[in-house]
Amino acid sequence: MSEFDWEFPYASRRMPVLAGNVVATSQPLAAQAGLRMLLKGGNAVDAIVATAAALTVVEPVMNGLGSDAFALVWDGQRLRGLNASGRAPAAWTRERFAGRNHMPVKGWDTVTVPGAVSAWVALWKAHGKLPFEELLAPAIEYAQEGYLVSPTIARQWDGQVPAFRDQPGFSEAFLRNGRAPRAGEHFRFPDQAATLRDIASSAGESFYRGRLARAMVDFSNSTGGSFTAADLDSHSADWVEPIGQNYRDYTLHEIPPNGQGIAALIALGILQHFDLASLPVDSPASVHLQAEAMKLGFADTYAYVADPAAMQVTAAQLLDPAYLAQRAQSVDRWHAKDFGPGVPPPSGTVYLTAADKNGMMVSYIQSNYMGFGSGVVVKGTGISLQNRGSCFTLDAGHPNEVGPHKRPFHTIIPAFLTRKGEPVMSFGVMGGDMQAQGHLQMVVRLADYRQNPQAAADAPRWKVAKDGTLQVEQAMPVETVRGLEALGHRVTVMPRDSLDFGSAQLIHRLPGGYLAASEPRRDGQAVGF
Repeated sequence: MSEFDWEFPYASRRMPVLAGNVVATSQPLAAQAGLRMLLKGGNAVDAIVATAAALTVVEPVMNGLGSDAFALVWDGQRLRGLNASGRAPAAWTRERFAGRNHMPVKGWDTVTVPGAVSAWVALWKAHGKLPFEELLAPAIEYAQEGYLVSPTIARQWDGQVPAFRDQPGFSEAFLRNGRAPRAGEHFRFPDQAATLRDIASSAGESFYRGRLARAMVDFSNSTGGSFTAADLDSHSADWVEPIGQNYRDYTLHEIPPNGQGIAALIALGILQHFDLASLPVDSPASVHLQAEAMKLGFADTYAYVADPAAMQVTAAQLLDPAYLAQRAQSVDRWHAKDFGPGVPPPSGTVYLTAADKNGMMVSYIQSNYMGFGSGVVVKGTGISLQNRGSCFTLDAGHPNEVGPHKRPFHTIIPAFLTRKGEPVMSFGVMGGDMQAQGHLQMVVRLADYRQNPQAAADAPRWKVAKDGTLQVEQAMPVETVRGLEALGHRVTVMPRDSLDFGSAQLIHRLPGGYLAASEPRRDGQAVGF
């Protein structure tokens, strides 16, 4: 019997792609860039790097050359994790932020060392088949020759203008003629093409130790930043051991802290103690239990997760089975609750995925965080910089308190599902604090309700907001919304075009190939041959 059904019960604009080599991401031109590498004889890592580089050009509203990145790689034998998030500049002492009540959300004081370029290089060095310069060729072409802006991206671009137009370098880079490009307009970025050529020819060295590094430091010095050459030179992307949580017959794997992936693992460990499959899919009872487990997961994650070197509680403690069983007892089946963090026992944002015919599967995510990120764009380079530093806290003594050379708490997380040690699905749901919640929902829909990946992506989503409200999509059944309200949830039905529910891309392994599913809420595309 198949592990999922082939029904498509939700309104959707697309069907999955079934093929031996596949790529799925949030922008069709980027997906085609990855496909080109596979057609040239490259592998899944080659496809991922090409796709990731292209996304910095064709979807600048979500990521850029100054992004951070994470990856999970099934190399055909085992699963490895890559943490390419950046660290705070040496100048980010407590004194630098004195007098503030919270971390800023834009500008130079939100920019940690960008890690995406180091992720491309690390992946390629470990697993790539094609020359590095070849992998960046499609991105260079899109930047040099230009591309037509889609309606979805044009809307996001225009919506972010008020927040970023005054940031250093932003208007010159992204507001030609004083405005965002409109749907269907042609957008070229020769400066970014030149930067990509420099990255390609130097295998990333220029970005951290060469001409591009000097350009970033000089621009920082002239516009109020605190970057130094040493900050960039000391950056490294680190291979790490993934953490996991068993759920039904599957194991969900995530990157360990400083990322929020552990929140999904905690929530699944709690849901293990409830028989969700006995409850109708999309019913108030089912959504209620998932949301309550997610609240508990976030309560611990926000209290304890930070740069691993600063954490006082380990991932193993937070995932201790006895502790999760105890946390599950706090869930009330009949009423919504607000939860604080527990006391664990003592103990030692764009998303893309690709898979190839030889069994390699890659789950990868890179992001500027809040749209264009910090809004800072290094003059003459097209390097738009993330605002990951805004995820630090100024609370004295908190493990995630801002400090020199620390990695901040991170929202972007790739996911990977195995069963009995064998690969099942590479997937992700980009979108801030929706990501861990999206991972939970995708796994529940497969493991408890046997929905295929495209149906899981199409299904109506819910989201526990930071203010405690339960946000739901307009497609959520009315009777479910009313049932959740009766259980005590403060429910907000979001506008139809809301971007708050993330963007899913999934690749599920099949005998002889893969099923690739792409998000119907974005411009995404799954391609293959």
